This record gives sequence, structure tokens and C-alpha cells, in this order.
Amino acid sequence: MDTKHTNPSGPLPGNLHDLLPDLEKLYTDIHSHPELSMQEIRTAGLAADRLRAAGYEVTTGVGKTGVVGLLRNGSGPTVMLRADMDALPVEEATGVPYASKVKATDPEGKTVPVMHACGHDMHVTWLVGATNLLAQTRGTWKGTLMAVFQPAEETAAGAQAMIDDGLFKRFPKPDVVLGQHVMVGPAGNVAGRTGVITSAADSLQIRLFGRGAHGSMPQASIDPVVMAAATVMRLQTIVAREVSPTEAAVVTVGALQAGTKENVIPDEAIVKLNVRTFDEGVRKRVLAAITRIVNAEAAASGAPKPPEITPLDRYALVTNDAGATAKALEAFRQYFPAERIRQTGPASASEDFGSFGAE
Repeated sequence: MDTKHTNPSGPLPGNLHDLLPDLEKLYTDIHSHPELSMQEIRTAGLAADRLRAAGYEVTTGVGKTGVVGLLRNGSGPTVMLRADMDALPVEEATGVPYASKVKATDPEGKTVPVMHACGHDMHVTWLVGATNLLAQTRGTWKGTLMAVFQPAEETAAGAQAMIDDGLFKRFPKPDVVLGQHVMVGPAGNVAGRTGVITSAADSLQIRLFGRGAHGSMPQASIDPVVMAAATVMRLQTIVAREVSPTEAAVVTVGALQAGTKENVIPDEAIVKLNVRTFDEGVRKRVLAAITRIVNAEAAASGAPKPPEITPLDRYALVTNDAGATAKALEAFRQYFPAERIRQTGPASASEDFGSFGAE
């Protein structure tokens, strides 16, 4: 965005301090009313209302619940600012007065508690504030501002859903895409990084097949519980023995589900796992090792048929452009003390933000 008319060493543009009380109310409201992925109807409505009030052209329902706001301000670059809106199926135990008590139905039909445990309530609030400030100060810049409130980051589906719904065909294609994420650390610090900043992630479901029997006759069974337990233990050796100490990978088994009664051996077991990597070669090796181990453990147990390995979701690496990162960090340095600006290392968290830059 062209900011040649601004004084970068001056105070933040617009009436930021006047906006803060309203933004705080918005934050606590969104935090108290979290919504699961692709269910962000209320949050999207709040975002759309704020954009309209600030003078933006607003389109709703992009990628199901996404919102796009355009502020055209003469000739110049198009800058896209993005905030994700969805929350997680987590029960809140913070004890804050505005804590979530929301329950919702997940895609599997289960009733689950819902909480903004990943900071997306803050992200929405930030973008509402930024769009308001930039609308107030449009006399200091030229170009097009494109505000995107994205659904379903937590399921790696939202960014691609908006792209598939014509985000970059129905609206101007941005020259740069800017996003942010609240992280654990001292308040008031700002960090960035050129190159890879968040990991690639792959989530898999593994269905292991056995033969059920009564618990008193284990010899008649092919026990999928033992098969699954052996598989889980063996999967831990991938990072410990197959990934170089100079490389990085995480293999986490987050669910092992089998059977319903203590004296009945079930006929199948489900293992769900998540993989994080920072290099495509490492990623391919880890995924190949998982397939090898799962099939080998099933064969060693005499499974009646091979296991089913089903991808659940995938996040690509997020790689920051060197030029855009340098400009963003330099802008931060104009407004924040030097000790508050730092370069961060790659995070093992994952984001679908990178999908916007892949188009």
C-alpha cells in the first residue's frame, strides 16, 4: 500500500485510543460466543456489520461463511488483510467473566463445548480495528484494501474454500497478503520471520482390522487393541530413529479408540495421528514410515485385511516473502521500541494462511 503521504515516525494513524473500548467489547463478545469451523455465522455477521459501518463494500457467504470487505481508494496496489474466525471443541476453564459456556454440534453429530483457545477472537478484533483505522485515514494512502474474515482455519478447509469460491476471481487479486497470529509470550512484543514460519501438518486416521471374540477366549481373536498399541509404540521410533537430529519432525497420536466393553475383544481399532514437518523431503519420509509401520504391525498380528489409512486434513508450510516481511518489520520499528521487535524461529504450529499465497 502506498503510504508516501504518512509520517512513519509519528503516532499510529486514526483515533486508535478512542476505538479501544469498543474493540474490547467486541473481543469479549466474540470470546463468549465461539463458533466451530464453517459454523461462524454470528461472528461473520459482526465482522460484516463493522465493515459496512466503516464504508466497505461487503460480500458475505464466501467459502460458506467467509466475509470480504473492499475499500477502494484510488489507483495503487491491492493489500489483503486476513483474520480467521473459528473456535475449537474445547471446554473453557479460564474463569474469566466472559468465558464461553457454548456447546455446539460437531461434524460427527456430537455435542461438544466450544472455546476460542487459539486466539481467533483476537484476530477478528484486530482486523476490525485495522479496517476502521485505515478507513479513517484514507487520505494518507492510495490503493485497494481487501479485508478477509476467513472460516475454518482449524480444519485446514477455510482458506481453500474461499479460493474455490472465487476469492481471487470475484475480487481484486492482492499484491501482498498480510496475516497475524497471537502467540504465547510477553504482551506487547511483535515478531516476524523471513522464510518458513509455520510447519506443514498432516492428520491421518488409521483403521486396524482384527477378529472379535469374548475376553475369556483371546485365542479365538485377532486383537486390534494389541495391534493398535504396538503400532502406537512403534510410531514413536520414526522421529527417534529415522529423522536426523539436524532435522525436525513431530508425530503425535491423539486418539486410540477400540471396543465398548471390558470383556469383549473388538474387531477393529481406530488410531488418529498428526505429523508436523518443516521440509518436504522429511515430510515424505515420515509419511512413508507411518504407512510401512502400520502395514507391518497389521501383518505381524495376522490381520484379516490391510489397514485403511485416511488423510483427514493437511496444512502446507507457510513461507514468508522476504521483501514483504522486511517492509512489515520496518513499519513495526517505526512505532514500537526496538526491544519489542524480534525475529522468531519457525513454529511447529500450522496454518492454512499459506494457501492464499499459493494462488
